[in-house]
Amino acid sequence: MATAVTTAPVLARGTDVRDRARRAGALAPVLAVIALLLVPGGGGAQGGTGGTGTVADAASGLLVVVCLVRLLRGGARPLTVTAAVVLGLPVVGVCLAAVTSHDPASSLPGVARYLQVFVLVPAAVLLTVRDRRDFAVVAWGLVAFALFQGAVGVVQYLTGTGASYQGEDVRAVGTFGATDVMGMATVVAYGLVVVTGIALGSGAGRARTAALVCAGLLVVPLVLSFSRGAWIATVLACGLQLLLGGVRRAVRVTLVVGALAVVLVGGLGIGSSMVEERVTSITRVTAAPDQSVTDRYTMWAAAGRMWRSEPLTGVGLKGFPHYRDSNASVALSSGSDTAGAGAGYQKQPLLSPHNMYLLVLSEQGLIGLLTLAGSWLALLVGALRRRRAGADCALVAGGLLAWQLIDFFYADIGGPSTVLMSVVLGLAAWWALAPEGAAGPGEVRGA
Repeated sequence: MATAVTTAPVLARGTDVRDRARRAGALAPVLAVIALLLVPGGGGAQGGTGGTGTVADAASGLLVVVCLVRLLRGGARPLTVTAAVVLGLPVVGVCLAAVTSHDPASSLPGVARYLQVFVLVPAAVLLTVRDRRDFAVVAWGLVAFALFQGAVGVVQYLTGTGASYQGEDVRAVGTFGATDVMGMATVVAYGLVVVTGIALGSGAGRARTAALVCAGLLVVPLVLSFSRGAWIATVLACGLQLLLGGVRRAVRVTLVVGALAVVLVGGLGIGSSMVEERVTSITRVTAAPDQSVTDRYTMWAAAGRMWRSEPLTGVGLKGFPHYRDSNASVALSSGSDTAGAGAGYQKQPLLSPHNMYLLVLSEQGLIGLLTLAGSWLALLVGALRRRRAGADCALVAGGLLAWQLIDFFYADIGGPSTVLMSVVLGLAAWWALAPEGAAGPGEVRGA
């Protein structure tokens, strides 16, 4: 009897180790996509449907293949009818826009990119994630990657080795470089939204404490990214999470965050003058806009003119750059200037309207916008509808979706960080669309 009592914990530990090993092996393709974003891409950041060809993109393709093999061998569950419809909706608009394009052959790369980002990779992530522990592993993987990128960004600011901003190489861009200034801001914002959801949830005290510490660390590089769009999306997404977590708690947290911001920016002077100028510029986009804002408004107007010429199916995938000049006013500059972070001066071409909704509307028409936005909205509703089943997962998934949908007003797909967005959409889709048994009660604990 004594022997049985002694060996039982050992056997339990052995089983736990094997379970962790199997879990890590099953999630390895997803985690590899995140980790391989550290490998620099060769093509730089491009707007619209460009910017493919990175190692992380190849890893995302491998993820889809691995998931397909598991599905055929019976190792993964098939998508439910609801999940297939929600994730398959974008296929309708994308394929229709390609078929009706004035140059269908040139639209084919755009078809592949949209299907990769909005259909195949999210579906593969949904099928790979099995339960809340898997959800937690991927979520904390996003946080770890955000912390690394944020640390690199802070060092860039402190040492003057970041991207050029107002004549100084102080803009935090992480490993993404000056040609993808939104990359680090997006990654850090994802991490901040994840830890905010965990901290506001009902999980274990250690996980919530770790989440609070990570949140404090991630705020600094987000500020130093000088990305107005990421700031706005993060504030609104985290505000939604706070409200869903309780009004009283939202008021308390808002006061604490406000006091912390005063200390960091006002007391310690972390980027105070540049941050103040950047924040102020948000409120004067109509009175005295800078050239970047003027370019954005001009491209938005051009996208609207393209849509009016082809209201149902648009001008075709990858058609925005071709029709841009014939629809834009003379206020549009020749491109945005980039420099710093180890790269020389470059003139970055303006290949998209930097608004995902207008990009889809101009290139895929009303049908494309309704199918894509309808899929995103269905995911958001599904994630929030399951809030009672688990506040942690609901706050994380809902916050990530809200952040992305808000950020789409200021950005679109393009650049190496786009493939990470597809992983985020897949993670949120698991919570919104997974069978009830898989997304049952539980908590998002430490991985």
